[in-house]
Amino acid sequence: MVSQNVVVPDATTGIITVSTVSNSSVFTPSAQKPPTAPGHISISKKKLLKSLEINGDQSQRLNSWVDSMRASSPTHLKSLPSLSSEEELNSWMKRHPSALDMFERIIEASRGKEIVMFLDYDGTLSPIVADPDRAFISSKMRRTVKKLAKCFPTSIVTGRCIDKVYSFVKLAELYYAGSHGMDIKGPTKGFSRYNKDKPSVLYQPAGDFLPMIDEAFKQLVEKTKSTPGAKVENNKFCLSVHFRCVDEKKWSELALKVRSVVKNYPTLKLSQGRKVFEIRPMIKWDKGKALEFLLESLGFDNSSDVFPIYIGDDRTDEDAFKLLRERGQGLGLLVTKFPKDTNASYSLQDPLEASTYTNIRTC
Repeated sequence: MVSQNVVVPDATTGIITVSTVSNSSVFTPSAQKPPTAPGHISISKKKLLKSLEINGDQSQRLNSWVDSMRASSPTHLKSLPSLSSEEELNSWMKRHPSALDMFERIIEASRGKEIVMFLDYDGTLSPIVADPDRAFISSKMRRTVKKLAKCFPTSIVTGRCIDKVYSFVKLAELYYAGSHGMDIKGPTKGFSRYNKDKPSVLYQPAGDFLPMIDEAFKQLVEKTKSTPGAKVENNKFCLSVHFRCVDEKKWSELALKVRSVVKNYPTLKLSQGRKVFEIRPMIKWDKGKALEFLLESLGFDNSSDVFPIYIGDDRTDEDAFKLLRERGQGLGLLVTKFPKDTNASYSLQDPLEASTYTNIRTC
């Protein structure tokens, strides 16, 4: 568990798996002093292939990345009218039934316990859209989340930076965990009944990496500017390279460009989400750690009377789903139309179903 002294007043692929550690060892030894990367050098694709030594096993690794990029794109996950796909879907739904269909069972499991809500943003509160700057939350969903926060402590846990997601949601009564949980901020004082007698939460475990993140951002912008549709987003403590609007024929080229930048930073790691590459500090922190930290901040670290509910749609949400399974408390809900390997207990089809579920959960 993380240490309470970080609460201060007023203020299945490509991911490196890390073990649970105490707050005193959040940073790996190599992450203590982030190195300065060399400047950007423009080279041809042929030279890039040579410099990365993409051949043999390494070319297979690149192909696996491209396959993973396809798998992360909903447009490639078509529901085939075949018996095998129907059987697969039915089998998956038995293991991860609809949270709407199982609502009464979930209510019974949470009876007498304090519910705490955790919500991803993109793909959960808002639909996945071509332009990530236009991933607006609907008025109906905003009202639902506002009502939810009146009943239960409610957090948005997202890969976005806090400022960006707050500009979409505009609800001061929420807890926000941006940059995949590496930037945590509590409700504005006076807006939530859950932090009246407690100091504001502010926690940034990757603060030392800001100069490196900014430098890598500039290099990625320069490196990917020749790829039509690619968009690099600075999420403060992590970076996102969106390929939602990139022609599939350019995906392998884009993957090479991104990897050629990230390899210059040994303390940054590259992973992948839904139509996006994620570049994050190599510290032992993720959305599961953020969930754990927020529960502790709310006073539920050793409580058996808490029932956390986490709703998300992305691979990065799996760390939170896994943590809930390990704790044996609460449950994870995966937002998806297609069968996926997941640690979530239940499923919802899309943001509309997520809105319906959170609306009926309100007091």
